[in-house]
Amino acid sequence: MAILVNKDSKVMVQGITGGAGKFHSERMIVYGTNIVGGVTPGKGGQEVHHRPVFDTVAECVEATGANVSVIFLPPQFVKEAAIEAIRAGIKFLVVIPEHIPIHDMLHVRREAVAHGATVIGGNTAGIISPGQANLGIMPDIAFSPGRVGTVSRSGSITYYVADTLTRSGYGESTCVGLGGDPVLGSTFDEILWKFEEDADTKAVVMCGEIGGVYEERACERIGQMKTPVLAMIGGMFAPPGKRMGHAGAIVEGKMGTAKEKLDALAQAGAHPCKTFNDIPEVLKKLGV
Repeated sequence: MAILVNKDSKVMVQGITGGAGKFHSERMIVYGTNIVGGVTPGKGGQEVHHRPVFDTVAECVEATGANVSVIFLPPQFVKEAAIEAIRAGIKFLVVIPEHIPIHDMLHVRREAVAHGATVIGGNTAGIISPGQANLGIMPDIAFSPGRVGTVSRSGSITYYVADTLTRSGYGESTCVGLGGDPVLGSTFDEILWKFEEDADTKAVVMCGEIGGVYEERACERIGQMKTPVLAMIGGMFAPPGKRMGHAGAIVEGKMGTAKEKLDALAQAGAHPCKTFNDIPEVLKKLGV
């Protein structure tokens, strides 16, 4: 089992004729992802990797039954593309580009909530349900089918956690890249609850980072879950006042520090992990 995407998901790529869209579409197809078509306005009727290209999302949905979209477009075009997809009935969107204008993502988030759609990103590496579907830019070599879900703001941390789970024999049910921009389509608490509802996910590794309040917002949700949550926070030694990598990763005073976040999550019932090697040890103690 998996959350959000599986082998039966019908995936379209918005921006499939662009350099990044074309390159990563090929990778996704080789992995086995069910890519049914793509959308680039003005290029309808073409083919990319033997998949049809349409001028609009509505045309792609009508012709292929697409229900998932991966967006590979410059950030200034994401708002229009995402809202078009949501209004055409797409229920899950993966927004790869970074530095999307904050107000644009607020509009996308509002539209998604109004139509019952789920959005991850922007600035995400994507999502992978190992052995079933890989949407985005995830390096599939790190992943293997298993029973532990992961959700992380950082793509590279997602890969390292998955590699740790793979090498220790646990594998992954689904790995979700939440995204690194300040305003995201989904929050930790929303994704955690999807794992809670998946019978085949026996534990979840949640990887946050300094800055923002997305991790603290998950505390109430963790307290409601029966599925064990392991928590890591990147940036334990980050200097205050300096942005670290992601647009949202900045500590102001004592607010948003790694220690405060990890303490809050532990108090809510999560199992803290300070290093990758702690993860299989904690899972073993939990009997996962």
